[in-house]
Amino acid sequence: MEGQLEKSAITMSNKSFHFSDLIAKKRDGYELSKDEIHHFVTSLTSKGVSECQIGAMLMAIQLKGMSGEETVHLTKAMMSSGKSLKWPEEWQGSIGDKHSTGGVGDTVSLPLVPALAVCGVKVPMISGRALGYSGGTLDKLESIPGFQVTFDSKQMCGIMEKVGCCIVGQTDSIAPADKVLYAIRDITGTVPSVPLISSSIISKKACENLTALVLDVKYGKAAFATTEDIAQALAQSLLGICSRLGIKAVALITSMDTPLGNNVGNSVEVAEAISCLNGKGPQDLKELVCKEGGHLLYILKKTESVEDGSNLIAHALDSGKALGKFREMLEPQGVQPDVAHKLCTPGADPFEVLPLASQTTELFAKKNGIVTEIDALALAMVMHKLGAGRDQTGDSIDHGIGIVLTVTVGQFIQKSSKWVTVYHKGNLSGSQITCLEKAIKINENGGTTDLPIKSRIIDILHSKRRHSISIGQ
Repeated sequence: MEGQLEKSAITMSNKSFHFSDLIAKKRDGYELSKDEIHHFVTSLTSKGVSECQIGAMLMAIQLKGMSGEETVHLTKAMMSSGKSLKWPEEWQGSIGDKHSTGGVGDTVSLPLVPALAVCGVKVPMISGRALGYSGGTLDKLESIPGFQVTFDSKQMCGIMEKVGCCIVGQTDSIAPADKVLYAIRDITGTVPSVPLISSSIISKKACENLTALVLDVKYGKAAFATTEDIAQALAQSLLGICSRLGIKAVALITSMDTPLGNNVGNSVEVAEAISCLNGKGPQDLKELVCKEGGHLLYILKKTESVEDGSNLIAHALDSGKALGKFREMLEPQGVQPDVAHKLCTPGADPFEVLPLASQTTELFAKKNGIVTEIDALALAMVMHKLGAGRDQTGDSIDHGIGIVLTVTVGQFIQKSSKWVTVYHKGNLSGSQITCLEKAIKINENGGTTDLPIKSRIIDILHSKRRHSISIGQ
């Protein structure tokens, strides 16, 4: 009772909000009210608060966490800081999207979006750029000459009307408060906060006016969530917000110790996505595309089961229809028809269109055995240093830098066989080569037969009810 009285005593009326008081309240572990959170968010866009105060509040949230209720209020406040997209009435019930928490070699969105469109889903994907070692979908697509990502809501609607899907950047009117917080989170060490991550993701996705959302929550060495427990907490947080906002959602917990697919880098990942759109490509990439698409089709009630949905996505890939839809999307997003044709012609060399660094370095296995590990984080860090990533939002990147693996975990490799090719511009250092050599682990006593490929999917969670969990760090 004493604690309850103490909390109620520091609740402030709407007229007496002082930002420093809100910081102190969260610093001391108390829950912020809906009105207090709204005041915090409106202060971001009205420039009524300094960056150091915003940083202090973010650090208080990082250290003390937020309840599920607070996180929902924060998400709604960020949504209301801007505008939501509006779609024709006949599209209602068929608008879906996907979000990944980020990884290495993660090109799932590129084949999944057009495959979903083939299956009758309207997909207005608002995506992001790379920051640090994690690749950005927009950067990958911008390795295609002419590809544009900046469109207003009317232009997006036009592309959606014509094609059924688009992949674009966040506009100034979509959750502008999130842009302010994201930039300051990056420089204040508060990026790894579950409530801040959750509210950032869902505020933008909810502004798409979605019916359903599939979430790919990754964990492992090369993910924000380094353990499954963290990934589970993040997934529950995301699903809880979706439930409260009326968005049907499912979360797949997937592993991110090893790169997804065989390619790491912007243009080489686009090439791999094109291969997947041709019904080929790495098995682990195709698995996630089909499973995530299958879940989304099922929760949109377009199929009787997840398996039926997965089969529809697989057919869209194998038949070439998804590749055709991808080509349809490229042209209204700025790609010249002849470039789109060359890129999307089965059997054509994608690097007739895509940039690729001119110098190559090949590395070879130092012993026979089964590959037990390829450290995704080590590969990503080398790519970042070579110029494939950025440290700050405005930094330029080199789309032609890339890594192409010739083996995967579980495969047998012979001594002196090539396991990786690095595409660079003469700036690959000896220390970076050493880092790459240490990234692969080979078991000499593992036999000579390839092991079965393990599924990337660790768990699947659904938003069936409201979640009242406490969301910590």
